[in-house]
Amino acid sequence: MLSDLRTVIEEVFRLEHGRVIAALIRQLGDFTLAEDALQDAFLQALESWQTDGVPHNPAAWLTTVAKRRAVDKVRRQAAFARRQADLHALSQPEQPDPADEGDSEMLDTFPDERLKLMFTCCHPSLSLEAQIALTLRTLGGLSTAEIARAFLVPIPTMAQRLNRAKQKIQAAGIPYRVPPVADLPERLDALLHVLYLIFNEGYCATSGEALVRQALCQEAIRLCRVLISLLPPTALSAEAHGLLALMLLHDSRRAARTDANGDLVLLADQDRSAWNAELIAEGISILDEAFAMRKVGVYQVQAAISALHAEAPSADQTDWRQIAALYSVLMNLAPSMVVAVNHAVAVGMADSPQAGLALLYPLGAAATNYYPYHAACADLLRRSGQREASADAYGRALALCQNEAERAYFQRCLQALG
Repeated sequence: MLSDLRTVIEEVFRLEHGRVIAALIRQLGDFTLAEDALQDAFLQALESWQTDGVPHNPAAWLTTVAKRRAVDKVRRQAAFARRQADLHALSQPEQPDPADEGDSEMLDTFPDERLKLMFTCCHPSLSLEAQIALTLRTLGGLSTAEIARAFLVPIPTMAQRLNRAKQKIQAAGIPYRVPPVADLPERLDALLHVLYLIFNEGYCATSGEALVRQALCQEAIRLCRVLISLLPPTALSAEAHGLLALMLLHDSRRAARTDANGDLVLLADQDRSAWNAELIAEGISILDEAFAMRKVGVYQVQAAISALHAEAPSADQTDWRQIAALYSVLMNLAPSMVVAVNHAVAVGMADSPQAGLALLYPLGAAATNYYPYHAACADLLRRSGQREASADAYGRALALCQNEAERAYFQRCLQALG
């Protein structure tokens, strides 16, 4: 059935997009040409796979078809003469050719290819926002709309920024390579931020029916492992270790974050026996390694907060005072609306709902369109017995949220308030 095939293709996109686009950009040397060619290949897959079946190696099939589409496009361009050398290079067969590999491990080297692409996207000549957005678009496979929501900007604005970034890379001839170790620090902050945002989009999707996009979580974790393997074990890699620890500790709770019906289960109500003990142990061990490097950063502090949750026997036995103190540290290191809201919630848990609300209310003017702010207000208002105000705040969160699992949770909260 066509609907089943669409599901298969969507899954292939989630799993293979980053690998294939990295290979295409390396081969074609053009972001836009590679993206357009891959889009054409997915459209052809929708037609060909319905007749011929899904190939054994979908990524190899997509890479080959996309490359052929790109060659055809170059041939049709009016400036063909100026690109004749490029066309000749593209027309040469790959060794080995992906189309002939069958059960081969064609993608074995692609983690390095993706890192080359990520460092290309994170070149210091681009603005930090452009670096992050472009890498999310190419490596993470996030749509322009998803990235726009992550940055809280209109979709057309983000589309223009992405186009300008790609054009700048093309015009400046920014090299496609992993930079020398001496040049890594200036690129590392943006690269870690990219991995962080990719993981966050997977951990709590900005839209859609599912709360979790596990393929994105796994991609961020795997790429972070590869990055750490390329970095020297010095203070330079402390934050990379902290980020990996944070992602592993968060991911350890995945199985308990939704119930059998796919409904959201909050941290306090989760079955802690369903948490992945191996991931928790690995995350804490990696965090200890990061702290031993004696260069504390924002990811290590966040990982320490997550570790306190992971080690607590129950929600009631969680050390909320220490968590609130760590959020205060985080506010000094990297103040943001996200951190401020979480700090207020932690204070509300450690002291009283009223204490948390006292920290939340001053944020209201700047948090009008930030639904977690309204959700936090709603929960603290409910706990303080202000049912009508709580319902109003849940309603605002519901109106702003675009993830169906979270929306369903807010609706249940409203129903419980009568």
